[in-house]
Amino acid sequence: MNQFLFATSWCVPFYSLIGALLTLPWGIGIVRRTGPRPAAYINLLTTVVGFVHSLLVFKDIWSREPESLVITWFQAVDLNLSFALELSPVSIGATVLITGLSLLAQIYALGYMEKDWSLARFFGLLGFFEAALSGLAISDSLFLSYALLELLTLSTYLLVGFWYAQPLVVTAARDAFWTKRVGDLLLLMAVVTLSNLAGSLNFSHLSEWVQTANLDPVTSALLGLALIAGPAGKCAQFPLHLWLDEAMEGPNPASVMRNSLVVAGGAYLLYKLQPILVLSPVALNALIIIGSVTAIGATLVSIAQTDIKRSLSHSTSAYMGLVFLAVGLEQGGVALMLLLTHAIAKALLFMSSGSIIFTTHSQDLTEMGGLWSRMPATTTAFVVGSAGMVTILPLGSFWAMLAWADGLVRVSPWVIGVLVLVNGLTALNLTRVFRLVFWGKPQQKTRRAPEVGWTMAFPMVTLTILTLLLPVMLQQWYLLPAWESIDWYVVLLLVSSTVAGVVMGSTIHLHKAWSRSTVLAWRFVQDLLGYDFYIDRIYRLTVVSAVALLSRISAWSDRYVVDGLVNLVGFATIIGGQGLKYSISGQSQAYMLTILAVVSALGFFISWSLGLLDKLPF
Repeated sequence: MNQFLFATSWCVPFYSLIGALLTLPWGIGIVRRTGPRPAAYINLLTTVVGFVHSLLVFKDIWSREPESLVITWFQAVDLNLSFALELSPVSIGATVLITGLSLLAQIYALGYMEKDWSLARFFGLLGFFEAALSGLAISDSLFLSYALLELLTLSTYLLVGFWYAQPLVVTAARDAFWTKRVGDLLLLMAVVTLSNLAGSLNFSHLSEWVQTANLDPVTSALLGLALIAGPAGKCAQFPLHLWLDEAMEGPNPASVMRNSLVVAGGAYLLYKLQPILVLSPVALNALIIIGSVTAIGATLVSIAQTDIKRSLSHSTSAYMGLVFLAVGLEQGGVALMLLLTHAIAKALLFMSSGSIIFTTHSQDLTEMGGLWSRMPATTTAFVVGSAGMVTILPLGSFWAMLAWADGLVRVSPWVIGVLVLVNGLTALNLTRVFRLVFWGKPQQKTRRAPEVGWTMAFPMVTLTILTLLLPVMLQQWYLLPAWESIDWYVVLLLVSSTVAGVVMGSTIHLHKAWSRSTVLAWRFVQDLLGYDFYIDRIYRLTVVSAVALLSRISAWSDRYVVDGLVNLVGFATIIGGQGLKYSISGQSQAYMLTILAVVSALGFFISWSLGLLDKLPF
């Protein structure tokens, strides 16, 4: 039985895909009598099957060697397009995480989207989402991974724009789609280049090719930068980071998946590409720069946000920046641990924030307060999720940060400074949000806010327990360091940054009556961070203005140059036809004589140009 489950573990992505297809009769309105609930139950059932299957395989895979399964899709002459799948503890563990969080997000959506008229369409999109992520987890082919990333881009567009009757939602979906397309286009160029250089797009073959590859510095640098662009767009990294903030206009259950799993999918591909990126020091340095700038900048921006979802989404970009930094420093194992701990804690934070939005009908932090006694389960979930995000012993992020910093104290000591700064600012931001939402006096929208129902409370309680038990699981998987190997100076720095962030977040003045300071200097800093360093305005003045100018020049050229030449030819034809019609007799004999004379003249000139007339005797 175990062998059968292992051999068929490639079927896990198809479970959710089948569930998404089975929701179509309800999603497109063919079945209306039963309501949309059966579609949700079908999707839940297929997700449960996928989760159980992957969990049973993950339980016994530790004693097996990783295996690769190659499925040939198209073969003609020398062209061979195949899908390679990897069955290993990492890939199967990723499918367990994806299906497990997807299952909890779908149960959560039953309560959050209970009265939505297109519930079936939403669950169908979630199933499609889960299928692409599960396929990406077990993919061992860059070609297949790129195709699945394209499906994730489409899924993001559809889920962000789910409430398409709202103009702001449509704008957010469009911006998210086009921003990701920039990175995807560059990644496609890299995929085509690698297929020509390496002859194969399977990650295992690419790792072998790297050992003997001899590329000039310019080629390797351009290839590495193009490979980075795709994950940078998916992980909302600078300068392709603005879409994640706007994507918070979508339904919150989709935000749970997006901030915990979708961004992790892009980072997972980056982890797979690490052996290739080693070819270019420029690419590794670019990863370090992008990761550091995004980690610090996004954390600073999150502190100034008054929207609860946007405050948490910028934190997601910051932690993905740390993952980029880890890959740039060739710390792939640390990047995976950080992805695991962040996904669970961030899913819990977004579920608790969704519960707050569901009961208060507001996302504005200045309109909340005093919810700790009215929503105890949500309060507990937020506190545990916040603790799981920062370095608090013995929760998961503590060990991820410690493993991140271990070994880099002497090699790259500045990295410790980045970790300490990001961790301290994250603790400050989460403490600030907690005070605004749960502490203080109740506001108008929070006086009568009840606790959410069991469909929303059950996933939060489950993730709360999972966050607390994550260190035990890491111990079972032998991922925790031995006590004697721990650098206690690094531990002291990390824990001190958490304590400092909590103390600062607890003592700074937070007044709900105003959103901007009356002090000019402080207001400038507040606006600078609140508007994300004015990046969108800079883009509008530079990139958008340049594209608009080129579009106007292209439109003018098309209208007056291209169309002008075409219209000139047409006008000349009309004038010529009008002038010739008066000189034509209409007699066929005259036509034949003209044709014969012209053909004879053409034949004479062609023969003369080829020298055929020189051979004649006269």
